[in-house]
Amino acid sequence: MPHTLNQRLAILLTLYLAQGLPTGIFSQALPAILRSYDVSLTVIGFSGLLAIPWALKFLWSPYVDKYHSSRLGRSRSWILPMQALAVLLLIVIACFNPYDLATTQGVYHFFALMFLLNLFAATQDIASDALAVRSLSYEERSFGTSVQVGGYRLGLIIGGGLLLYLVDVWDWQLSFLLMAVLLVLLTVPILLYREPVVEVSPSEVGLSYSQVFKSFTATPAFKAWFWVLVTYKVGDGLGSVMVKPMLVDMGFKLQQIGLFVSVLGSVATLLGALLGGVLTSRIGRYQALVAFGILQAIGLACYGILSWQWHTTGQVNNMLVYGINAFEHFASGLATVALLSAVMDQCRRDHAGSDFTLQVSILAIFGGSAGLLAGLVADFMGYTFYYLLSAAICLLLLWPVVRWGQWLRR
Repeated sequence: MPHTLNQRLAILLTLYLAQGLPTGIFSQALPAILRSYDVSLTVIGFSGLLAIPWALKFLWSPYVDKYHSSRLGRSRSWILPMQALAVLLLIVIACFNPYDLATTQGVYHFFALMFLLNLFAATQDIASDALAVRSLSYEERSFGTSVQVGGYRLGLIIGGGLLLYLVDVWDWQLSFLLMAVLLVLLTVPILLYREPVVEVSPSEVGLSYSQVFKSFTATPAFKAWFWVLVTYKVGDGLGSVMVKPMLVDMGFKLQQIGLFVSVLGSVATLLGALLGGVLTSRIGRYQALVAFGILQAIGLACYGILSWQWHTTGQVNNMLVYGINAFEHFASGLATVALLSAVMDQCRRDHAGSDFTLQVSILAIFGGSAGLLAGLVADFMGYTFYYLLSAAICLLLLWPVVRWGQWLRR
């Protein structure tokens, strides 16, 4: 009996929660944990290299698509072992003595564990994305993407904010064991799920590793879409990096930034993702990408207005800061859902994991590269012009979306 839409969305919610939890440990909790044990800022900065599996996961995505157990299913064959390995790794981390972080050897050992955790989560992501593409119809994908983004954000909050709180007020070992237990509970639904059998096209069976990518990127549809992938996140990637440093310079305390900026921002992103699914389904991918891209630009421009007010008067209204931050995150949630819905549409069912992963890697590489220049640009121009420039780039780089829309109407 086919699974209902609600059942499929529930499975996706648990998968992206399970993916966001270990990612939250790395991206949200790790820097604070390391600093609390007096690890140098230089070493903490280099910890960003542990995220390499997320940037390079497209390299092994064709193998995730190709090799699987017919009994378990194409995606479950990878999701189940990856989540099981992540649970075991969290138990190992629970047994790790955090005071060893005071030594160079201890830091290296802990980094090795974090690298493996990222590797397992990134590989699970390939299989989860493939399952989402194969199990959702065109009309359902915007709702599915809302659930994906929302589940991932909730996972980040649990693995980041909740873990930090528990480690501080409770106990290192018990805190990480609780994360392991939560991941076990999140694995139960996919363990019980009966994945539908997907027939593979005979023309796709014999494709080599390189042919998988070449056959995808050579299509006219991808050539029109490629420049959207390259440009759409550049303005946002440039502008979002300097928000917290600007707030520190404005005199905001870390606890204010943590509670009212990080948590409120995550909630706003979640709400934006949920509404984005509804709106994208109603107005279409192209219209949603343009409209939500404009909203992202407005959010970045508002940061420039805040900076101008601060430089002019020497003070800024806290509630206005929180409101603008929530709006910018809300717009980001809307745009992310529209973008990932369109990414899904480009994927072939036979190579859903590799096609989706390649596109997301392009987004991450170009959007992330823009963020690397943020400090230099902000230092040179000041926050006000830096954010106005970021907003202008957001608007200008909607032109590839317009060209793609023209191609769709042919």
